Amino acid sequence: MSFYELLLFVHIFSAILGMGPGFVMIVTVKKANNMTELRHAYIIRNRLHIFTMVGGTLLLVTGIWMGFLHTYLFTQGWYWLSLVLFLIALAFGPFVLAPRSRPVKKLLAEHQGEDIPENYDKLASKLFFFERIENGIFLVVIALMILKPF
Repeated sequence: MSFYELLLFVHIFSAILGMGPGFVMIVTVKKANNMTELRHAYIIRNRLHIFTMVGGTLLLVTGIWMGFLHTYLFTQGWYWLSLVLFLIALAFGPFVLAPRSRPVKKLLAEHQGEDIPENYDKLASKLFFFERIENGIFLVVIALMILKPF
């Protein structure tokens, strides 16, 4: 196995490790019926997020490294578009998702009782809307990596 093939293996494995959990993060919290379940679901969600961060970092590093090893990749439109879309999706974390998740985290920390407050649905809907956009971007990136259309 060449070094490039090893990087490709790590890259594909990282996609599974990093992107897979990201696609189920919304589902994890959707079925909670009370605050105990909701808090626990967010704990699970945060643990899944660690996989997405590690996998995402490995994806970026191995993808760029493969480009430096096979410089023709830098001439491919699918490669550049994938890279740009991936960076946009990564930027969603601190610039789009974090500001929308802070009120949810605050609500989870401060709310007393077992009933899920009505304003949770509004806060979560805003967060999940942008998470779905991010997931859509990741699906486009995956399609570009598989199909290499241009």
